[in-house]
Amino acid sequence: MNVSTGSAARAARGTAALTRVWRASLGVLVLLVVETGTGMYVNSDVTVPKADHGGSLSTAIKNGPAMLGLHAVIGLLLGLGALGVLVQAVLARHWGVVALSAVGLFALAFASVSGTSFTSSGDSADSTAMTVMTGLALVCYAVNLYVLRPDRLNA
Repeated sequence: MNVSTGSAARAARGTAALTRVWRASLGVLVLLVVETGTGMYVNSDVTVPKADHGGSLSTAIKNGPAMLGLHAVIGLLLGLGALGVLVQAVLARHWGVVALSAVGLFALAFASVSGTSFTSSGDSADSTAMTVMTGLALVCYAVNLYVLRPDRLNA
């Protein structure tokens, strides 16, 4: 293998790694939209029983209203997906996308904590924090898609 062949192989591996990050970011973004929709439904149409106030995430999944449980499960999947995007971005060594993915993961974690607090207290500040952090995460993963768009990777 000569130097130019080795460089081409490295470039192809790099492009494949960035394509995986792009696809994972798209998956997280789609899941975020679904999570936002279920969250809006839960916020407007679901009453959390007094017995569930102050409960844990597992309590909300097992004993809460079905939509609240679905919202919590999607949130857990979203957290795993966001962690996966961050790991893939680190492996691809695209530091701008690493930073965006880290901020997106932090925003989702903060939104989750705020959501759990909102379920317990019903405080509108928790609902606002959850909404703002979800919006920040949406922006992070949308920018990932823009930065890593396939037409730029294959050029």
